[in-house]
Amino acid sequence: MKKIIFLLLPLVVLLVFFGLLMIYDASSFVAYKDFSDKYHYLKEQFFWIVIGFGALGFFSFFNYKKLYNLALPFLLVVIFLLGLVFLPGLGVDVLGARRWIDLRFTVIQPSEFVKLALAIYLAAWFSTKEKARLPAFLLLLGLILFLVILEPDMGTTMIILAEGLVIYFLSGANLLYFLVLGPILGFLGFIVVKIAPYRAERLATFFNLNQDPSLYSYHVKQILIGLGSGGLTGVGIGNSLQKYAYLPENTTDSIFAIIGEELGFLGAFLVIALFAFLIFIGFYIAVNTKDVFGRLLAGGITAFLGFQVFINLAAQTALLPLTGVPLPFISYGGSALIMNLAAVGILINIARQNIK
Repeated sequence: MKKIIFLLLPLVVLLVFFGLLMIYDASSFVAYKDFSDKYHYLKEQFFWIVIGFGALGFFSFFNYKKLYNLALPFLLVVIFLLGLVFLPGLGVDVLGARRWIDLRFTVIQPSEFVKLALAIYLAAWFSTKEKARLPAFLLLLGLILFLVILEPDMGTTMIILAEGLVIYFLSGANLLYFLVLGPILGFLGFIVVKIAPYRAERLATFFNLNQDPSLYSYHVKQILIGLGSGGLTGVGIGNSLQKYAYLPENTTDSIFAIIGEELGFLGAFLVIALFAFLIFIGFYIAVNTKDVFGRLLAGGITAFLGFQVFINLAAQTALLPLTGVPLPFISYGGSALIMNLAAVGILINIARQNIK
């Protein structure tokens, strides 16, 4: 059973390069139309893959226990970066969202860094017993969530919230706290959705897909058309019709629809099974790690990876309202890929030191 962790790296490599193939497949038409280069997205993603695997290799051999003392500085830097997205000249505004920082030579998304930084910090904090820490935990989590909501980025907000609660639970928190927090957080989430017109529109679309297709229902319907067109075995690699500018965000949030169209139910199911196996390995590492800091860190990393997968796939299959959450390791994007691969490197390091 312990040998199963040695499948973690090959599994991630498979997902990353499968993602690279699908990014090229989904983007070639749009890339040629917009940049006169059908390899544009392919080349950019490959660049990020090289950096990401460099981060994975580094953290695979960098003793994860040293992250304990780096937890606070890392978190403070990330919170500072979250504030910079609102600074004119540095923050990038795309369709009303300010989620990126323009470093001139590249663009980064700080909210992706938060997931790993928070996992490290909470694991370090909760690895020692402390009374009455719930108010301080909620204050810290509330500050981070507030900054992410302001961007706005509701999908990442949900992932960070879930990640924080999972780590708090794994640290031995009283279950009564969660029974009290559940309804309160649900009510606050409803308020956040209702006060933003575009969020309210997405929620209304979720409950009624027969709305005006020029609004948010268009995106959902194109996703469902893509998935439905694939049938059992798909239309074949490269034969997608949705990639010809019918499906919005077909290389990022909605790339799973292209996978379902071209590889069908069987191919989509295999991708989901690979992700399920990845999450299983992550929690297996967490459960079998005796060091409290390592156990909480492995659990936190697995939690944010797992919730990213769940929220993306649930939104793509109309089980949740649409969010801007990419599919880990497969969707186009640099910040998310690098952080996710760095996180896998830490998981490998934890496993190497604790599971013989």
